[in-house]
Amino acid sequence: MTTPPHGRNPLLRERPSGWPVGSFESYARAQRAVDTLSDQNFPVDKLTIVGVDLMEVESVTGRLTWGRVLGGGAMSGAWMGVFIGLLLGIFNSTYAAPILTGIVMGAVFGVVMAAVPYALSRGQRDFTSATTIVAGRYDVLCEPDLAPRARDAIARMNLGGADAGE
Repeated sequence: MTTPPHGRNPLLRERPSGWPVGSFESYARAQRAVDTLSDQNFPVDKLTIVGVDLMEVESVTGRLTWGRVLGGGAMSGAWMGVFIGLLLGIFNSTYAAPILTGIVMGAVFGVVMAAVPYALSRGQRDFTSATTIVAGRYDVLCEPDLAPRARDAIARMNLGGADAGE
């Protein structure tokens, strides 16, 4: 996915328009269809890939224990302490003392800041996870004047799967 070079595109906030010219089970296949059209000198700026039937998927990545909580808090705090120690070291004749003090103080602060919310949760969420948004299918839309041409070109493509152009 690309972003416009000069800030956000205001068109990204509007519902996409156009006629569906192909429907695909994965984003990669929809992207391959658009790439193939591009190779055929089709004006791809008239196309849009739209994810349909959006789902939020939470993948459980591990068990959350006191050891992981405290270790993660200590590491996060220590990194912040290194940063603060380096900043303080600029104004000091030695770098070692401010950096070591920053690491220790940061680790202690990080442990406290991680332990308090975990203790207050009382074990209601003892796992780590990652959340993503995925689509059930990906439709390629085209402006109406070029839609028949795009649909026919997609129908002739062999994209290596059961996806069919509409």
